Amino acid sequence: MILTATQLSTALLIPLARAADWLAPINAALVEFGISSPARTAAFIAQIGHESGGLSRTSESFDYSVQGLVATFGKRIAANAATLGRQPGERAVPIDRQIRIANIVYASRYGNGDAATGDGWRYRGGGLKQITFHDNYAACSAALGVNLLVQPELLVTDRKLAARSAGWFWLSINGNAYADRGDFDGLSTRINGAGITVDSLAARRARWKSCKAALGIA
Repeated sequence: MILTATQLSTALLIPLARAADWLAPINAALVEFGISSPARTAAFIAQIGHESGGLSRTSESFDYSVQGLVATFGKRIAANAATLGRQPGERAVPIDRQIRIANIVYASRYGNGDAATGDGWRYRGGGLKQITFHDNYAACSAALGVNLLVQPELLVTDRKLAARSAGWFWLSINGNAYADRGDFDGLSTRINGAGITVDSLAARRARWKSCKAALGIA
């Protein structure tokens, strides 16, 4: 299925200009990765819409309140949450603290080194799907023919790669099968893990409902 800018804007409730900016990369990813039916397309754009804040960001943010840090990362950050989370009077967590958060919560997992290596920040969520961790960057690199281990920033700066990486991830988890049988909650859990929060699941469902309506799916 090929989307129009109006459909993408309506589906994700985003400005038409933003939808137009992303239209070609997203349509190319839909074709490349076999996301061919309205049902598949609605589920895919709902998920990338959630992960990217309505196509407004391609890099993971660690701007969390103290409570948000604990709710999201649990014991990995519990000892440091009070000092690293957003403090009273701060509009956002400064980048230096966001870097520390990423390096702590993503340390020594899925190919990342310990916190001192900086891998947590280097391989934080990138692209429209927020590809995360060294091993996923490596697998994505092999599939797309780009060395993202050396240039992880390409998932942030290159719209085509940001969309292709999302399509690659979708293919890697057999996202079409989830969409074909209408198992959106199962898809969300497969993407975000068993620890997906109630709020995250509800937000994804709301986007899916909007996407289905925009694409004429009952």
